[in-house]
Amino acid sequence: MDIFFVKKYLRENLGFSDDKIDKISKYINLLLIFNKKYNLISKSTEKEVWNRHILDSAQIIKYIDFKKDHILSDLGSGAGLPGIILSIANTNPNFHVKLYEKSPVKRAFLSDIQKITKFDIEANVYDYKFIRTDYIVCRAFKKLDQIFDISREKIKNPHKLIILKGKKALNDLKKLPKDKNYRYKTVDSITDKDSKIVIATKNGK
Repeated sequence: MDIFFVKKYLRENLGFSDDKIDKISKYINLLLIFNKKYNLISKSTEKEVWNRHILDSAQIIKYIDFKKDHILSDLGSGAGLPGIILSIANTNPNFHVKLYEKSPVKRAFLSDIQKITKFDIEANVYDYKFIRTDYIVCRAFKKLDQIFDISREKIKNPHKLIILKGKKALNDLKKLPKDKNYRYKTVDSITDKDSKIVIATKNGK
């Protein structure tokens, strides 16, 4: 899917205005400049950034209720994906997006992006004993069982997990220990026929 069709899809299917798409363009410009020196995204995906990174991240907004005064946490945010795209989509000042990233270099990049959209930058999620959040989102973070360990051990309130995973998602999900506190499902990714989005709710969230 080329840039024109990605932008069209963002407008017509995911509710992005022209102003929001312009913010995404500014983010991409900074990302590609920073990527010349630091490996935030694979160099081989730079020419496909709109499809491989932007649309891949944006597709999960349909599983998020931005109207509620909630907290969303992007774990291992890296270049800010999907968190930055979700923060651009959000128009509720009482809906808070937090990006957890352990790398000082990547946090420095994220601080530059705060000129474009509003979010909080946090350190490594493992540095916190507990965190309060209503959503966990992850893309290219830890293995599935490790993400669920964070959910189980660090987040005591009901919440939803939305995890972008590759073709091993179904097998990895089957290996998770049975836990009556969680309900799982998977949906197909719109950017890669072999990839899945794992959606789980803890304690009925």
